[in-house]
Amino acid sequence: MQDRYGNSLSTTSGAARDAYVLGLDRFLGAEPGVEEALSLAIREDEGFVLAHVALARYRQVIGDRSGAQAALLNAQQSRHELSEQERCHLEIMSLLVKGKSAAGYQAARIQLRKYPRDVLIAQACLGVLSLIGLSGQPGREADNLALAEILEPHYGDDWWLQGLLGFAQVEVGQFDRAEKSIGKSLQANPRNAHGAHFQSHLYYETGQTEAGYSFITEWQRGYDKAGQMHCHIAWHIALWALARGDIEEMWRVVDRDIDPRGAWGPPLNVMVDLAAVLYRAEMAGVTVPPARWLVVCDYAAEKFPNPGLGFADVHAALAYAMAGKTDALERIIREAKGPAAEYVRYLAEAFGAIACQNWVRANDLLTKALWDHARIGGSRAQRDLIEYASVAVLMRLGRHDEARRQLAMHRPRTAMENSVVCPV
Repeated sequence: MQDRYGNSLSTTSGAARDAYVLGLDRFLGAEPGVEEALSLAIREDEGFVLAHVALARYRQVIGDRSGAQAALLNAQQSRHELSEQERCHLEIMSLLVKGKSAAGYQAARIQLRKYPRDVLIAQACLGVLSLIGLSGQPGREADNLALAEILEPHYGDDWWLQGLLGFAQVEVGQFDRAEKSIGKSLQANPRNAHGAHFQSHLYYETGQTEAGYSFITEWQRGYDKAGQMHCHIAWHIALWALARGDIEEMWRVVDRDIDPRGAWGPPLNVMVDLAAVLYRAEMAGVTVPPARWLVVCDYAAEKFPNPGLGFADVHAALAYAMAGKTDALERIIREAKGPAAEYVRYLAEAFGAIACQNWVRANDLLTKALWDHARIGGSRAQRDLIEYASVAVLMRLGRHDEARRQLAMHRPRTAMENSVVCPV
């Protein structure tokens, strides 16, 4: 009994194995029906440890903390005899579900040296919102690419690995290489949502607004709203609608697919994407009603009540600043945690200064954050919020030539239509 990557599975049920393989592929491709397939695997074999573990990991990713803990407990209580690889796999996922990311990452790298095709462990490490992506460490984009390149010989043209490799290449500016890698991913599995998402990033980074908008709007038509990436793919569509000057379409996408009152997705995506698109719209000169910022504030307070995850904290701070929620903003500044805490504080204070129209202070703080804002996590496209905020502040200060130079240095290939309005 093996999965698609040749990893042994401690089950004697062929039906359980087949359902697990399907569920794992759906998870790796951010396709709908992950929970249903893994639950079927468990019904076929209640003691199937890796099916419980995969379900725990999926639930963790979509923000179902209690569900993840319950699935992990079921895995730990199984009486099935496990191989060494499976035992280590279970231990690593236990660390991740319990929030022990640093220890989990160290154990994961050891596991991947022994078992490089342990794909669920590799999945936890790779990407902009992964153990590497959210590590808060300097140089994490290079680390992400390095791991993808180390794993590539073990996976060959596998659609999942090629997609993650392509995204890692996009994030360091290797666009020609990325085009080939992502192309392999989508050719092998066209309905792989991560591959479509990575292709969107490639279009964005190379300034291809019309091509990107056309590609992803067409691709999304066949993607169920229950898919893990539906909300975030909608964010790309909304940004391109904004860049095209189609403000009505931007708001339709926001209301239908990003705002939590109409969207479904992992809480981190929903909160971050809504805050980002609202502020990107404001910088482009679109009037954003205060009530929309309050929606972000309420959602952030519910889903991320305590500071600690830098990428979430930065976007929550933005919402609190724009909505005038001074106490909540000050709490993030005061209680920022982790390796990137310094950058969280710079940005939270900068957003507070922007809300108060203190452009000189905002510029000083944003300049500090620009030094290494990759440490807060997220993609280059997501962190353009910071780049454009800095440009907008420079323009408020009348330093237009400096703003142009900054764009030429930091984002020379990004399309700038309707991105930052020049204040009168």
